[in-house]
Amino acid sequence: MSARVGHASYTPPAVDELYLAQGLSFKQVAHARAADETNEFDNSSSRSIVAILRANVFTIFNAILASAVVVVLAVGSWQDAVFGFVLLLNTLTGTIAELRAKRALDNLAVLAAPTAHVIRDGEAKDIEVSQVVLGELLELRSGDQVPADGQVLSSNGCEIDESILTGESVAVRKHENDQVLSGTTVIGGSARIRVTAVGEHSYANRLAMEARKYSVVTSELQEGTNRVLTWISWVIVPMTLLLLWSQLRVAGGISEALDSGQWKAAMVLAVAGVVGMVPQGLVLLTSVNFAAAAMTLARRKVLVQELPAVEVLARVDMLCLDKTGTLTSGAVELDHIESCLGSACADGDGGSPAAGKVSADAAAGGSAGTGAVVPASADDASRAALAYLVGGSEVNATGSAIAAGLTGLEPAQARYAIAFNSARKWSAVQTQAGAYVLGAPEIVLAGSTGSGSTEADNADSDGTGLGSTDNAALERVKALAGTGKRVLVLAHSNQALDQSENPTLPKDLTAALLVVLAEQVRPDAAQTLDYFKRQGVAVRVISGDNPVTVAAIAAHLGLRNPDGGEPVGVDARTLPAIEDTQALADVLEKHTVFGRVTPEQKRAFVNALKSRGHTVAMTGDGVNDALALKDADLGIAMGNAAPATKAVSRLVLLNSQFDALPSVVAEGRRVIANMERVASLFLTKTTWAALLAAVVAITGFVYPFLPRQLTIVSSLTIGIPAFVLALAPTNQRYRAGFLARVLRLSVPAGVIVVVGVLCARLTLILMGSNRNQISSVCTLVLVAGGLWLLSLTARPWVWWRAALVVIMSAAALAVVLLAPLRGFFDLAALTANSWLVLVCAAGIVCAALETLGRYNAARAQNSQAHGV
Repeated sequence: MSARVGHASYTPPAVDELYLAQGLSFKQVAHARAADETNEFDNSSSRSIVAILRANVFTIFNAILASAVVVVLAVGSWQDAVFGFVLLLNTLTGTIAELRAKRALDNLAVLAAPTAHVIRDGEAKDIEVSQVVLGELLELRSGDQVPADGQVLSSNGCEIDESILTGESVAVRKHENDQVLSGTTVIGGSARIRVTAVGEHSYANRLAMEARKYSVVTSELQEGTNRVLTWISWVIVPMTLLLLWSQLRVAGGISEALDSGQWKAAMVLAVAGVVGMVPQGLVLLTSVNFAAAAMTLARRKVLVQELPAVEVLARVDMLCLDKTGTLTSGAVELDHIESCLGSACADGDGGSPAAGKVSADAAAGGSAGTGAVVPASADDASRAALAYLVGGSEVNATGSAIAAGLTGLEPAQARYAIAFNSARKWSAVQTQAGAYVLGAPEIVLAGSTGSGSTEADNADSDGTGLGSTDNAALERVKALAGTGKRVLVLAHSNQALDQSENPTLPKDLTAALLVVLAEQVRPDAAQTLDYFKRQGVAVRVISGDNPVTVAAIAAHLGLRNPDGGEPVGVDARTLPAIEDTQALADVLEKHTVFGRVTPEQKRAFVNALKSRGHTVAMTGDGVNDALALKDADLGIAMGNAAPATKAVSRLVLLNSQFDALPSVVAEGRRVIANMERVASLFLTKTTWAALLAAVVAITGFVYPFLPRQLTIVSSLTIGIPAFVLALAPTNQRYRAGFLARVLRLSVPAGVIVVVGVLCARLTLILMGSNRNQISSVCTLVLVAGGLWLLSLTARPWVWWRAALVVIMSAAALAVVLLAPLRGFFDLAALTANSWLVLVCAAGIVCAALETLGRYNAARAQNSQAHGV
């Protein structure tokens, strides 16, 4: 590899005897560091602080309110700039919640920081992964995560789990000169490798860099609110100028206002008129609601990186899952053992849980899953040989799983043994009872040497690609593979094992035992999948594994194809090209399970589904999932996921439990349903404030409300009740069209309220009432209309909602009747004429709002009945 631009050149030493014994010298390490050929890389597990601040500070809402605050402060009326606290509180709410999520993820990353085992100047030492340099001699041990790309120099049964990159859960045996990639994990054996790529040049980090391109989660609530704010931003400047001009006219003209200083008061009134149009409380309440949901989910070990993500899963109609790590734990376990001695292997009840774990009592002659009568000694000998073959210190993960199920069995006494070799695909032991061979059925029962048959060599490890020898046993293997099982065969021969350097299989092998393995299915998987089915969320299982195996597991968990039939695994290698989005989408709409899927195809799947209008969520844990997670509407990472994967995800399931997702759906639905319930309160105020500002600007009369009087309206009919309603529990399912439904109520309601206020004002002017009486009656008409609208949004009635409306009404009545409160808000003691006008205007407004509410409720019910 060439040195990076701008640094001293560095060439790693050749691989010779000195290098193999000593590794790099400290001088060579220093040269590599000087050339910047180190493994340092920004492997953040969370969003950056800059990204969080940018998302929360630079918003349309903040721009409008900040401009208004600057104007008010510029004319010296700081008391009238208190609405700026809403801006500050809203920004802090979102920022603090997301910074807390970042800190939690970063702390987890520190706790899980791996080390690398290197050989330098002949000494083995552990160093930080970031300190590994190009050309380093690394020692890989079982359990290690490979810190950088490298080439294998020597291997002692080293097996690598590459699922984090490829999606395939089958371990890969590594030999001399094989390549290993960063991010993969050693699950068995050991190896020495020479580092060939570090830092941003390693495979995993190249994927991570592409995945980290910034994108913001899409929220219907925020999009709807931002759309309203955008509409307001179009009119706010001309409306401010019109209001300012009208208020200057009322003050006697521009010259007089400038001479008397009344221009400052006119400026404040103009700003007050347009600020009333901004749904400040709606924006703040949305952030508070998201933050409250994030805190609730945090207690359930779900970390929310971006607050709007709690809403998105409630809108999801397509959930893409990986099999490994989501439906299954990724580990294998011994399902059962079937004896083939005495007759052909039969299914019987071999697949039942009762046949699952084999212990010492199995020696009593039982043949799990067959009706054959087997001499106890022959079956004992086979099981003892199996116990020996899976009991060595260099056994791989599959062998360990088998050994765990053979509790209490005494291993056979070996006369000679042949270790497992991935090229041969078998291991063997010579005992007193004969030779026993354990390996892939299509190899062992075909009598292959492991190097002859191309078909055998390329066969999947789950038992497909079968030969024709011992057809009964092989047919049983095929049947088991179709149920999602992996099968190994233990075969017996009376011939002695070949003890040459390249041993071949005995020619008279006969199946003795079928060792049936199953992936550990997560106990929560079936229940969670059933939940999503009941909620109308379609599921697609996308895996790098064999499609037959994946389909069998999916069927076992209750998944079905869209047409209701059993899922048939689709081999992704047969799918249309990833560039053909529509053809790909056609296949995805018809099938549920896909195997042999590449990382590039996962990303294409997400985009193809989105092109059909689906809201797509995807779960993942590997670096290979990062790009698809970033493109999904909602990326969900497991707690044990790669740092780059967690960094681009919106949600992180800290304990990697799939059953946490229904909780996220419930919180998202609570947020959406309640925010829709209260949004009409805020947007009704926006409507009447905008209309009133326009009327004032055109007619040139004095703005009829003082800021403190509008506080009564905002607090008692919108602010306080909205917070109570928005944070309450609800089971209401999501329906698309949030903004349209809200505007369907709020815009006509705003018009009704403005007409009522203006009619009351005109009537009082004709009656000769003074300005204070007019202002008081207009304020109380607003309060009455707001309380009635509150009663509409609080329905259907439950005791606490009814109590809320009663309490707010009582508070409004107290403001009217109690002199100290009336004086504070500059409300007059109403005359008889004023009371008459108030009762008539408020009654008409409330009746009109009730009619509107019932019409909208009937329309909504009709739409739901017709599935609209």
